[in-house]
Amino acid sequence: MKPLEWLGDRIRILDQTELPLAERYLEYTDYRDVISAIKDLQVRGAPAIGIAAAYGIFLGALSINDTGTPAFRDRLESILAAFASARPTAVNLFHAIHIMRRAAGSSKTVPGMKAALLKTAVAFNREEELAMAKLSHSGAVLLSDGFTVLTHCNTGQLATGVQYGTALGVIKAAVEQGKRISVYADETRPLLQGARLTTWELQGLNIPVTLITDGMAGFFMNKHVIDCVITGADRIASNGDTANKIGTYSVAVLAKENHVPFYIAAPLSSIDFTIKSGREIIIEERDGQEITRIRGAQIAPPGVRTANPAFDITPAKYINAIITDKGIVKPPFRRNILKLREEVN
Repeated sequence: MKPLEWLGDRIRILDQTELPLAERYLEYTDYRDVISAIKDLQVRGAPAIGIAAAYGIFLGALSINDTGTPAFRDRLESILAAFASARPTAVNLFHAIHIMRRAAGSSKTVPGMKAALLKTAVAFNREEELAMAKLSHSGAVLLSDGFTVLTHCNTGQLATGVQYGTALGVIKAAVEQGKRISVYADETRPLLQGARLTTWELQGLNIPVTLITDGMAGFFMNKHVIDCVITGADRIASNGDTANKIGTYSVAVLAKENHVPFYIAAPLSSIDFTIKSGREIIIEERDGQEITRIRGAQIAPPGVRTANPAFDITPAKYINAIITDKGIVKPPFRRNILKLREEVN
């Protein structure tokens, strides 16, 4: 499965809004279509969004007909701004924008800038692929043979665009090591990424999976069915506070109450070293129809008031460890995340 692929002059993505009922691939040459695909969740998951954005920015550069460097840079900045508005919470998107802006600044000619943008997008894709593999194998040590893992939302290949995922990547790596691992997957309302995507991926990997509603997680933890929880992250603050799919915070609190280890799995590119805590993370508010409808079918009274934050913040005190491509980070997070940054720099 290749949920996201660069074909030399266009980007090919697996439309995640159609899964699991249909596998439909879309090919885009227009950067505006890539922005729409990110906004409409045809491609989703923080790492995959970053990769898609990098290629989309290059497609945007190809569409600029100005041959003068100042005019080209001005037009490119407007394209970068358009991508920045697509999903405000996922930090990987802004990381991709940053490195693509820096790539354009490495040349003084328009052809040179375009070449640098493509080279950077391809390298970024490859770096994320290597990061996910390292993360997955690093985290597998936390899973013992016979473990049952609870996960929330979707964190597999669909969310990263490469061979390994984040939370599901850890599970996949543990299974490849010969460990018997089973999974309980939250349905993940309102868009059912757990029900539609996580179960689909795990069935494809022949990993036993049980689908539950979001409200059942505490029940199974209290019954000692769950050995640990692993979720992904869309943005991690420098103190360890983590933004992830709405409902993650509730799962983390339940895990703490029931003495179940709660882990975050995310690449270094998902850590925002510029913010001190989760209070600084912008939470995306999405259309209320995502709550009142399921696949177009109305399930709530017409006109009912809605609130639909796409993410919530899990305070660091509920997190036992953060699994990254640079190793497993444990509390105190503020000190150890800073140490991680210093090691990388």
